[in-house]
Amino acid sequence: MTEISTILNGHRGRSEESRLPALLIATRHGESTANVEFRHADASGALSVPITSRDADIPLSIRGQAQAQALGRWWAALPPADRPRSVWSSPYLRTAETTRIALAQASGLGAVPVNLPIRYDERLRDRELGILEMLTKAAIEKEHPAEAVRRRRMGELHYRPPGGESWLDVALRMRSLLRDLAEEEDGRPVLVVAHDCTVLMLRYILDRLTEQQLLALDAVRNCSASLWRADRGRLVPEGWNATGHLD
Repeated sequence: MTEISTILNGHRGRSEESRLPALLIATRHGESTANVEFRHADASGALSVPITSRDADIPLSIRGQAQAQALGRWWAALPPADRPRSVWSSPYLRTAETTRIALAQASGLGAVPVNLPIRYDERLRDRELGILEMLTKAAIEKEHPAEAVRRRRMGELHYRPPGGESWLDVALRMRSLLRDLAEEEDGRPVLVVAHDCTVLMLRYILDRLTEQQLLALDAVRNCSASLWRADRGRLVPEGWNATGHLD
């Protein structure tokens, strides 16, 4: 098998064929209850949010459930050859709910099998923030001012909070995941349901972005669709962060 690093640089091995999914579709989970609470907190400068669960156990909001249904309808409307026949999902509750709702919608419309396989992979989990977990922007400035300064100085790509991960740490997970995708989903369309940072790192790797290009991107939207299609030994971008199907 050709190494994924070679594939992503657009080269094939001398005597081996590249293995790639025919189409890779990546989406962020639907709006979560934490997305709602942190949006309100950041707008008001609040020091806390009313969330007591683990990050992994945060569910979708009502709007997020509707977004997942819209994602499923979009999935069902794809050309038959482009409809994913397998799904790789973060094991977190909000991603698992998004996956199940979208699959139920697509299968209910007769577009994909009801028993479509779902692989829950821990490498697709959200970025771990360590001591900054569940802290609002105002709380970080007040309780960890030195970390706030270090974060601004280093930039998001390189900043690793104590006990947490940098974006580059997440990118390492995504490189490992892409190797398995290339091997196990060879020639098939696949859907990846993950988080904002993990989807960003997929683009960082696949499109070979610089740090400046990465930081210039808008945030990954809930239930948006980003697509890469296999072409001559690499995955070529075909759409990014699209949300027209949610209207």
